[in-house]
Amino acid sequence: MDHSTDPASRATYRARPAAISDPTRLTPRLRRRRALSLVVMTLLVPGSAQLVAGNRGVGRVALRVWLSTIGVLAVLGLVALVRRSWVIGLLSRGAVLAIVAAVLAVLALGWLILFVDTLRLAQLRLVQPATRRAAVALTAVGMLLTSGTLVVASRNVSAARDVLNSVFGGSPAAEASAGRYNILLLGGDSGADRYSTRPDSITVVSVDADTGKPVMFGFARDTENIHFRPGSVMAGLMPNGWACGDNCLLNALYVWGTEHAKDFPAGTVDPGMTATVEAVEALSGLDIQYYVLIDLKGFQTLIDAVGGLEIDVKQRTIIGQSTDKPRRYIEPGRQILTGYYSLWYARSREGASNYDRMARQRCVMQAMLKQLSPTTVITKFQDIAAASSRVVKTNIPQSELGTMADLALKAKGQKITSVNFVPPLVNPWSYDPKVILDKVAATIEGSTAAPANPAPAASTKPTGKGSTPTAASTPPPQTDDVAAVCSL
Repeated sequence: MDHSTDPASRATYRARPAAISDPTRLTPRLRRRRALSLVVMTLLVPGSAQLVAGNRGVGRVALRVWLSTIGVLAVLGLVALVRRSWVIGLLSRGAVLAIVAAVLAVLALGWLILFVDTLRLAQLRLVQPATRRAAVALTAVGMLLTSGTLVVASRNVSAARDVLNSVFGGSPAAEASAGRYNILLLGGDSGADRYSTRPDSITVVSVDADTGKPVMFGFARDTENIHFRPGSVMAGLMPNGWACGDNCLLNALYVWGTEHAKDFPAGTVDPGMTATVEAVEALSGLDIQYYVLIDLKGFQTLIDAVGGLEIDVKQRTIIGQSTDKPRRYIEPGRQILTGYYSLWYARSREGASNYDRMARQRCVMQAMLKQLSPTTVITKFQDIAAASSRVVKTNIPQSELGTMADLALKAKGQKITSVNFVPPLVNPWSYDPKVILDKVAATIEGSTAAPANPAPAASTKPTGKGSTPTAASTPPPQTDDVAAVCSL
């Protein structure tokens, strides 16, 4: 039939738009379809229900906002394909995150209003009770999926902004040195039984600025006889070096610097960290651009925030001090440790060597990184963010977070070459500095030239202080001993 010449058909087609806005002209079956369709339209394309059945001005504004939002996200996605670090850096600035949080909150409110208006347009009084209940239920689900999600996202973005502002400051950005970023990772222990903070876990992560290939160097907390680089701050304060036996250990420099803050140049933000960084620079021969200090005491709160850590405890670990009666233990076996037990697992020194303790600390930190799944981050973001600000201390500026995140993404999945300067490779109390310097240089050169790492050597128990000093040659690398302590 030719509808163009049929007056009745033409009238019917002209009446359909009016019928959409006026459901009284529709059959009960079409009213049901109309009511449910309007809700679905609002869920999928905000403003579309208003365009066809309500205030078209409101619908056009909502649709433009929705399309603009999609457009901005699409542009950011395309830019991220070629300049990922720039996008990450942009979204890592506190001011930008504040704007994002506000926009998300406005979008959540706007979408909620559109859903309420859609229920009005549906005119549920004209449909059957079953349809009415279905439309209300569908609307509730839609509100939860859209406005609810946006509210949670806004709160998480605000929390992330607070963490960024409290942890990452406005320090000047540092350039790569010899094509590498060298970051000092410290596991600090500020427990009640300790004076000040002592970084017992001391690791340098050296990352190729182009490829993201990482190399890790671990230094024993009890390293002695450190002579600083000429021209450094510490060389001026200690021309004869940090060399007074057992009272002058590497991890004690942080306390010394804190106690002698007045002796440091004006404007020194953290004298203890300055002393520690310059000591590691002297030992490794590397220029340290940034540091990250993880406070093991605050780590307890963070572990509780993520629901504990699953760790395969290899050896019975003592809780508390040697004077505690009765003795308590963390028994061997795979188990989920709360923050309290995880902290003691990392800190316990009874019945174990310092090297065992160092390894357990790295084990806890690595387990944390491995088990911090996206689901956990999303569902417990508020608690994690609150705890993180009390755990991490760093001089990485917000402006460099994009670069650091980009390097982390490049490094993900690559094999990590790890060298620990502990016995038998190096005796921390008696060693040839050239051995360490040569090993660092050779390891970095090897990681750059070779795509694959050599097979790790078996871990060896440390020897006592009466051991023969290390010869001035380059011995095989001391591989990471995490696997010998716990399975990850």
